[in-house]
Parts: sequence; structure tokens; C-alpha cells
Amino acid sequence: MTHDDLPPMTALSTLSDLRARGMIEQLAGDEALENLLEAGGATIYIGFDPTADSLHVGHLLPILLLARLQRRGHTPIVLVGGATGMIGDPSGRSSERPLLTTEMIAANVDAIRPQLSKFVSFEGRNAAIVVDNGDWTRPVGYLEWLRTVGKHFTVNYMCAKESVRRRLEDREQGISYTEFSYMLIQANDFVHLFDHYGCTVQAGGSDQWGNITAGIDLVRKTRGAEVYGMTLPLLSTAAGEKFGKSAGNAIWLDPRRTTPYQFYQFWMQTDDRDVERYLKLFTFESLPSIAEVCAAHRAAPERRGAQKLLAARMTEVVHGQDALEDALRATEALFTRELSGLSDEEIAAVFSDVPSLTLERAAFAAGLRLAHLLVQAGACVSRGEANRLIQGGGVYLNNRRMDADRTLSESDLASNSMLLLRTGKKSYYLVRFA
Repeated sequence: MTHDDLPPMTALSTLSDLRARGMIEQLAGDEALENLLEAGGATIYIGFDPTADSLHVGHLLPILLLARLQRRGHTPIVLVGGATGMIGDPSGRSSERPLLTTEMIAANVDAIRPQLSKFVSFEGRNAAIVVDNGDWTRPVGYLEWLRTVGKHFTVNYMCAKESVRRRLEDREQGISYTEFSYMLIQANDFVHLFDHYGCTVQAGGSDQWGNITAGIDLVRKTRGAEVYGMTLPLLSTAAGEKFGKSAGNAIWLDPRRTTPYQFYQFWMQTDDRDVERYLKLFTFESLPSIAEVCAAHRAAPERRGAQKLLAARMTEVVHGQDALEDALRATEALFTRELSGLSDEEIAAVFSDVPSLTLERAAFAAGLRLAHLLVQAGACVSRGEANRLIQGGGVYLNNRRMDADRTLSESDLASNSMLLLRTGKKSYYLVRFA
């Protein structure tokens, strides 16, 4: 992404636009921070702990905050936590994270870097910077750490922070000294970035408020300077579920973990009660444009116009135009017509998480019956049940309703080697022929 690829900025002030989009939860230094952001040229950082080899949609809001601020002329710093990732942040957790090895952390850092480049520009003026807090944390000895960082924080101060206090109140779980020290590492990060990059703003999720204010305090005590902080809301759906989960699974940015089709469908399934909020939070559409789209959506919600815009914008920015077109083509094939004209690869990507069965092609010559295949695929427990389901109009072959049991042939394949069974509206079964 380059600056030339980005949509024009809104006429609203920076904080006014962020507030109107619902992106601000808390601010440290309201008026001074607003003046700083309007002047341009500030340096802002957000940290991401590399606990997996991919970011997921739960990371999108802070990433997009950096992208919005970069468009306003500020320099974003993406801090990848090679040090903090080895400790585990207690914020928002009821139990301690499993510790990762140095090798796992390094591999995750390498995998995350290219994903970030889809959102912020690493070229031109105010180019984004990626840093690893392991680079300046690992060389510091324990005694030096206690003298230069630890002495500035009382235990009472640290225990008063909500992320620590909640864990201390849980008598069964508690908090380890390892996680207790996380706050100090993050606070020291702010000092390092202030010293070496002139960074004066730290942002993060609202669960990071205690860590962010600890960093502000440490900069003030050790450098005599005023720095600032802001937090983003932690999102949940209108139904009260944690944002970013689909059937209990995270929606990843890596296409090997979540296919572009699955990614597109995640956004398409957005509840009508959430879609306007998500368009404001996650897209660069102007607020007037979003209001217009949502007014049209309210007039004809069955067309899902707002969801289509949201899904298209998010899939394009994360996976590219070609992947978006593939997802649109697959969606059209699956939901508006008989399943045909797709490749094995496209069908496999769309149905990567449905039950599947592999048979020899010789099964066709042996006289493969539809009812028998339903039993083999696990869609029915007996041929009798399969026949009753077929006769009741509840069985589809490649999205074509079947009204009677019959012998299948290779001409029934939807692609070179696959066919799709469906019972009811949503129960899919993929059959491969080797």
C-alpha cells in the first residue's frame, strides 16, 4: 500500500473523525493530544505480541487506527513484542498464557510483518516503522533492570491496575511474577521509543489502559516529558459474542488459516445491528457514504447491501482484488445457481471445514447410488432415511434439488474430481474422487 492508494481524508479533525466512528474509548491528555494530532508529524505506536504466526480480525482495529493516523501525516510504529510475547500479557485474561520459545516467537514475527504492510505504508513520507522490543529488552541484565525501571514503580501502584487487580482477586488462579512484570516491560518500551524515535503517543485496546498509563508515568519520571495515550473499544457483537470468532474459531488474516472465501463470508454474516458500526470502524468509506449505504440497507435489508460493501472492502484490503473476485464468484455459484464451473481448488477452499469423503472413481462404474452416497458421507444413518429425505425434497446435489434416488456418474461432478451434497439449508458434505 502507498499513500496514493488511500482514499481522501475526511474534513473532520482527527479525533472528531475517530470519535464519530466509535474508535475512541479513553484518552490521556485530551486537549494536548488533540492539538498534537492536528499539527501532524507525531509518532504513534501500538504493540502486537506475536503469539501466533498470523494476525486475526481482532487485531484489525488497532492496525487501522495506525493506518488512519498515517494518512493524517503521522508516523506509525508497529511494535512486535519479541520480549513481551515471551511473557504474556495478563490484561483481559483469567489464566496465564503458555510460554512460547524464542524460536517460535521469531517465526511468528517474520510471518506477521508482511501482513502489516497491507495496511500501513513502509514507503514515502512518514513511512511506518517496525520494531521488536526484544532488541532492547534482552541485553538488559536483571539487576540493571531493577535499578533503572523497577525502582520507579511501587507494588501498590501496579496492584491497583485493573489487569493485575482482577487476577489478584481470583484466589484459585492468581498472577505469576512473570506476568506481573509485563507492565514494566511495556512501560520501558514507551521510554525507548520516545528516546530513539521521538514517539509521544501510545495506543491499544481498552484492556491496555493500565499498561499505557504506566508508560506515560515512566516517561514523565525519567525524561520529564509529557506523552499521551489512547485506547480503542473492545468489540462484541450485538448478540453479546466476542468479535472475531466464527463458530468458536478465530478469523485469521493468513489465507492458509482462513480462506478468502471464509473471510468474505465472515463479514457477510454480520448482523444488521452491527453492520453500520463495522463500516465506520473497519473501512475507509466516508461517514456520509456509510450513512447513505445504511439508509438503503434499512429500506431493503434482504439485499444485504451494507454487508456486501463491508465484505468486499475487507476482503480486498486483506487478500487483494483477485481473491475478492474468486470469493464473489464462489458466492454466486453457491447461493444463486447450480454448482458448476469452479475448479477443484476453489471448491476445496470454500468447503475446507465441512465433512469430506474420498472415493475411488471406480465407484461410478460399480453403480454408485445417491442414497448410498448420503450414508457413506455421514449425512444419513441408513438408505431408508436417505430415500425419505430425497423424496421430501431435502437433498441437493451440487445445489440442484434431487427428487428421486438414482445412479450417479462422472457427469455429476461439479469440478474435475468433486461433488457436493447438501441436506437442508446448511449441511454440506464434500465428496472427492481419486
